[in-house]
Amino acid sequence: MTMARPALDPELRELASDMPLMSRLSPEALAQLRRLPPTPVESLLAHRQVDRQEVTVRAKDGAPIPLSVFSPAHTDHVTAAPCVYWIHGGGMIMGDRFSQLDIPLEWLDRFGAVVVCVDYRLAPEATGTTLVDDCYQGLLWIAEHSAELGIDPARVAVAGASAGGGLAAGVTLLARDLGTPAIAAQLLICPMLDHRNTSVSSRQYADGPGVWTREMNAFGWRCVLGDLTDDEIPPYVSPALADDLSGLPTTYVDTGSAEVFRDEDTDYATRIWAAGGQAELHVWAGGFHGFDALYPQARISATARRTRADWLARVLSPDRAA
Repeated sequence: MTMARPALDPELRELASDMPLMSRLSPEALAQLRRLPPTPVESLLAHRQVDRQEVTVRAKDGAPIPLSVFSPAHTDHVTAAPCVYWIHGGGMIMGDRFSQLDIPLEWLDRFGAVVVCVDYRLAPEATGTTLVDDCYQGLLWIAEHSAELGIDPARVAVAGASAGGGLAAGVTLLARDLGTPAIAAQLLICPMLDHRNTSVSSRQYADGPGVWTREMNAFGWRCVLGDLTDDEIPPYVSPALADDLSGLPTTYVDTGSAEVFRDEDTDYATRIWAAGGQAELHVWAGGFHGFDALYPQARISATARRTRADWLARVLSPDRAA
């Protein structure tokens, strides 16, 4: 018997009615998905006045990690800009640094943020802490080069969607525990936070609807965890395992009521409050996983994106940093 569950937003349901969906993943299906054309970043930049810089940093094991830096054109760097470090989604098994890039580019348009995105290595080729460590090295590079990039080091936010939201949470925990670099805010969009996959919402959406089901989530986590046993999984990989959520920067969490990650996301915000931290939580009624990225034209998507941008503009304002 199918569990009772929140219905989809009517407009989203109509928009998604013709979308081909799959409820399971396999190595063969993943290989096919990875052969799809990459994100056409040029089309996102065509109507924008943006300077683009490509750099490569080194992982702890020496592997190259590509970063792309997007800055508002014609800036004089007299006034240092806020920065958003963007970590892409894709279940930690697919995607590239340009995935969902339209989301942070809206913040470049709106309040002049420098956007830096990272090509972390993917599972199953990379496992354990490799992915979050790659992202952390990119964050260190931003801190070390903030002056030449025209970035205010006191106004750096870490942000990501889905797997990228989970990695953003992991990077933020790692930066807190290592004491560097400073992070002003973390923005977690429908983040993938808990490898245990046992919540009510994960069971409600075991087989869809939506683009990420409980079965797909289990496959993604198996790829990431590799041979790690439950006792060996660090909270930087599965942030819901963190015993202590104190000392984190101000946090934004949003999710849909009709998606796998709803309960782990709301729990994470609740635990930040319990630890004395500041979090803003939005659960969008009838939203499925990734709804605002897939269908930005929907009314609920426009509201979610505008609300998120309003929050980020507020927490990254020069007055707030001062």
